[in-house]
Amino acid sequence: MVEKFDHVEEHLEEFVENICSQAGLSQKLNFIVWGLQDIVPLEVFGYVDQGRNPQLYTKECLERAPAKNEQIKGKIDTMKKFKGLLIQELSKVFPEDMAKYRSIRGRSPPS
Repeated sequence: MVEKFDHVEEHLEEFVENICSQAGLSQKLNFIVWGLQDIVPLEVFGYVDQGRNPQLYTKECLERAPAKNEQIKGKIDTMKKFKGLLIQELSKVFPEDMAKYRSIRGRSPPS
């Protein structure tokens, strides 16, 4: 009977050790996963899960880049035009203030 209790005690000790080490292991795995998220985009894992080549993700990103660049360039151009029109209209309404603004910014009045 004592042997059975000793055997149960050994298993219980092993179980407690495993639980303690699993918490540390889980923490280490979570840290690794967190670090990999900065390196590998999550979409790549979707490609792998779908049985697709992860290099296709890179290829598709590179194919989308010029279109996205054009879109952003269009937004920048629109904002520049808006700024120019805003300065023109503000110059009509607040000429003294806009003259101060231009002197601070180091620009001459728009022609």
